[in-house]
Amino acid sequence: MISDLYGALSHNVRDVKRSAIRELLKLTQQPDIISFAGGLPSPESFPVEDLKEVMVEVLEKEASYALQYGTTEGDTLLVDMIIEHYRQFGITLGRENVLITTSSQQGLDLVSKIFLNRGDKVVVCLPSYLGGLQAFTSYGAQPVGVPLENEGMSALKLEELLEEMKSRGEKPKFIYTVPDFQNPAGVTMPESRREQILALAKKYDVLLIEDSPYRELRFEGETPRALYQMDNTGHVLFLGTFSKIFVPGFRLGWILAHKDIIEKLVIAKQATDLCTSAFNQRTVGRFIQKGYLTKSIRRIKEMYREKRDIMLKAFQEYMPAGVTWTRPEGGLFLFLRLPEYMDSGELLMEALKKKVAYVVGANFYCNGQGKNTMRINFSFPTKEQNVEGVKRLAQVIREAMKAGQGAGAGAASA
Repeated sequence: MISDLYGALSHNVRDVKRSAIRELLKLTQQPDIISFAGGLPSPESFPVEDLKEVMVEVLEKEASYALQYGTTEGDTLLVDMIIEHYRQFGITLGRENVLITTSSQQGLDLVSKIFLNRGDKVVVCLPSYLGGLQAFTSYGAQPVGVPLENEGMSALKLEELLEEMKSRGEKPKFIYTVPDFQNPAGVTMPESRREQILALAKKYDVLLIEDSPYRELRFEGETPRALYQMDNTGHVLFLGTFSKIFVPGFRLGWILAHKDIIEKLVIAKQATDLCTSAFNQRTVGRFIQKGYLTKSIRRIKEMYREKRDIMLKAFQEYMPAGVTWTRPEGGLFLFLRLPEYMDSGELLMEALKKKVAYVVGANFYCNGQGKNTMRINFSFPTKEQNVEGVKRLAQVIREAMKAGQGAGAGAASA
């Protein structure tokens, strides 16, 4: 090993830390631990039999294509299926507006790669998706937080921030938001708020990154238009993924953007992995073409709705006064807030002793706040584990309250 590895490293990676969630997942692999920590789909949601059928067909009929290198832009069948998917929502796309990625996390990395220089500022929510924060900071960017409200990123605080930056001669490279069932909080941005955020992006001429991995997993209510759909000026770049609506193991995602942005992303991707797996892409393309994805999404939504409802009922029944939580209309997560004096990081080891795990909420805050919060996943555990895990977590919180950390007060739910 060389004597000064740190000195040999690039400035971009010297101080980058491992993902707190990925590291926590290593601790929760024990079969007796009920894990609310990962953003994992339920294994019961995987369409194994339909997938077997499609994979065999692709190997029997299209092996010479599917097992070869592919184009950087993506398999034309899959691209066309994505275009058709969005056409039903009134979004008109050409192939030049679509790039297939190796998961949406690669999309975040590629966006960072083509836009960010060391020291650039990006606007994010407080709290915000940890994978996004990690991608941005790995290129030396400085995330600047805007508070998250029940209706998503605060438009008022966003405008104040953009105006303040403008007065200093600064402008963020982009605004990053997860408008549908936000990770980690589970809240959804209504169309009226989307109009405000988009108007501000245009007023201050800032790119808007719309990360929407859960959009198709709505359990109730009306689906607002996507920011990308509302935009007519090329200010919005949209990230999507098959990980939550199909299977995460295929590592497939996509980017929708103006053709000039897609061109730069293609160049960046060529230097990263040349192309995404042609076999995976053609398999998913045929899977969609047969109507299996629509059937699978319908089944997943019913499964996750039931799990959410069971967990919410358990929270209502077992959580002590002073603990509040969000009620998501879809997606995979809800956000739990403890009384201000409590620290979910300090409680985690006690929770692990009780064989239940969660993600400490402070990991999602770029400014060090959120110490009294935690992210809870309801999609991965079984229905029975959701109830038992809430019981264990409530016991940990109740014992911490009784141990002299203060007495909580407040409503039972939010």
